[in-house]
Amino acid sequence: MHEASEDPQLHDLVPFEVGDKVFAVFADLVDGTAEAKVPVPLPNTPPAVLGVICVRGRMLTVIDPIAILNGDTFGWPESLPFVIALRGDEQLALAAQRCRDTITIAASDLQPATRTNDDGFESAALGITVHGGEEITVFRVDNLFAAAVRRKERRRRRL
Repeated sequence: MHEASEDPQLHDLVPFEVGDKVFAVFADLVDGTAEAKVPVPLPNTPPAVLGVICVRGRMLTVIDPIAILNGDTFGWPESLPFVIALRGDEQLALAAQRCRDTITIAASDLQPATRTNDDGFESAALGITVHGGEEITVFRVDNLFAAAVRRKERRRRRL
């Protein structure tokens, strides 16, 4: 007699848009969202770091999702439409043009991304899923800051 298989592993994602791209992070890693935040620029930071903001009494470093993936910066206005505050010791937030409602996917729906990017460093993308006919890039929150900083280090000239 065969036992019924376990229910598939489900994940809640918080999707958001930047330009024509849709990204997401796992919902349990999101502390909240905020609107109309103006990041204070930091000196000598890579293009992926937009600056710092204060959300609920926490200082967060805001990351540009487009720059994390391909090194190109998105043309952000002075006041960011949305930020997604993330949990964790790194105190990060992701910039977004628009936040969406939480979605649920099966773990099997997440196709793993290439573990390294073009410059040989570990990618910030965990994988890709398709939901409602749209391709969504799911980020590895534990690698966002490292991915942003590595892009700058690669381009920095040694004296």
